[in-house]
Amino acid sequence: MNKKPLKLNVFSENIYEKQELDEKRFVQTAKKLLKFYLKQPEIARECCLYDVEYDSITFDFVYCDSVKTHEINREYRGKDYPADIITFAIFADTPPGERFIFDGDVNLGEIFLALDKIKEEAAKKEHSFEYELSFLISHGILHLLGFDHQTMEDYNFIVGMQNKALESIGINEQV
Repeated sequence: MNKKPLKLNVFSENIYEKQELDEKRFVQTAKKLLKFYLKQPEIARECCLYDVEYDSITFDFVYCDSVKTHEINREYRGKDYPADIITFAIFADTPPGERFIFDGDVNLGEIFLALDKIKEEAAKKEHSFEYELSFLISHGILHLLGFDHQTMEDYNFIVGMQNKALESIGINEQV
């Protein structure tokens, strides 16, 4: 990576009309979380950006409902249920020799977040909606960086890292 300051391009679109959202706030949260992750040695050396030359990172959020994530889950994953989050880790899921970097920009991919399901989960866990959404944004970013949770060890690493990241930017579980 070059020594110039890293440029982060995070775009969001809310297609779920029943939930207003301060998109700008969550874009800033996502940028802070990504910066935190990239400073963690255990993330930096294991993520899809390791040993890659780039000047900027781009990714997108689509805020939707569980009907949309159900459709996506069924079509792309063969799973017949709605999800609170679905991540398309375009860069991480592409074999290293085939990864595309355009004009110094790495496009990590796209995250779909079902706001109705997130609101429901927040109430069930007795968290605020903002905390639950931030937790899932954090989770999605780790997936975009190439982390998965197929084993309990991987799951514990991801959740532990999410908790550290959220704490580092002042987001807590209060309702």
